[in-house]
Amino acid sequence: MISASDRETAVKLIDEARANGARLEPACRELGITPRTYQRWKRVDEGSGVKADQRPLTPRPTPPNALTTEEKAAILEACHRPEHADLPPAQIVARLADEEGIYIASESSFYRVLRANAEQRHRGRAKAPIRRKRPTSYRADQPNTVWSWDITWIPGPAKGIFLYLFMIIDIYSRKIVGWEVHENETGAAAAALLEQTVLAEGCLTRPLVLHSDNGSPLKGATMLETMRRLQIETSFSRPRVSNDNPYSEALFRTCKYVPSFPSRGFSGLKDARTWVANFVQWYNHHHRHSSIKYVTPQQRHLGLDQEILEERQKLYEKAKERNPQRWSGETRDWSPVGPAWLNPELDSQGVQDKELSK
Repeated sequence: MISASDRETAVKLIDEARANGARLEPACRELGITPRTYQRWKRVDEGSGVKADQRPLTPRPTPPNALTTEEKAAILEACHRPEHADLPPAQIVARLADEEGIYIASESSFYRVLRANAEQRHRGRAKAPIRRKRPTSYRADQPNTVWSWDITWIPGPAKGIFLYLFMIIDIYSRKIVGWEVHENETGAAAAALLEQTVLAEGCLTRPLVLHSDNGSPLKGATMLETMRRLQIETSFSRPRVSNDNPYSEALFRTCKYVPSFPSRGFSGLKDARTWVANFVQWYNHHHRHSSIKYVTPQQRHLGLDQEILEERQKLYEKAKERNPQRWSGETRDWSPVGPAWLNPELDSQGVQDKELSK
């Protein structure tokens, strides 16, 4: 329903356009209305002004199936009974029918009456459902601005025995910036790894966000105190939502599905640490990552990806010049990927994000 003031503005703009030589139909089309709508809005008899929408003023008869005042009162009386205090309308309607042979209205009508009287609220001792907001969205334009990390189990020397693999990944470059393997999953081990990684990357005084799930070692007092001391901003996934931490989940999948991963288990802590060290070396320095245009994480972390991709683009263009029949269109676009996003939130304005200072 368009207000009278908006109608007046639209009519005024169309009249000005027509006075300057525009035709009625194109002028109306620019505002998303038809010439018939313009004519209906304008009061032809008075020569000026705009006709307001008459729909709110039209008398509307009460539908024949509407609840009467007595029926609404009976619904409230049934819901107010002590034996129905903790029951939802579906339970109340069924009990009235079975125990008293009474049908007042449907469950939806019960809900509608309760809402109209501000009485629709959670009943019972169980906690009401909580609608959790998505975690804050972050944008990484350079290395060491947003990290993601997690802990996963890796098989130990016997069935039922596991070791714990800690890994920190930079979401901009996909580089594994920190890792460790422990026999226990503790907050002290997590805090020590974080402090060691920050010092190794030389980002102690730079703004940094660390995203993780809600595991106790990652959210415990020891870890939070270490992050506060290092001036690292915290970011956590929603409870029981695994895709809020996609970078770490994807990294663990890559780790556990490489051909050399010992699916039957590691012989011990030393064996596991040796294997993970070799994996990290391969992943950072030799693995061409598909999400960053098939350069290695180390190359992107050091800012070498742009030059490498420019040379790759030139190579493809020369290949097309030598044999243009093999290309039906342009060569593959090897321009560097843009910033990396952590849990981007989309709306009508585009991507909302929390910019990080460089």
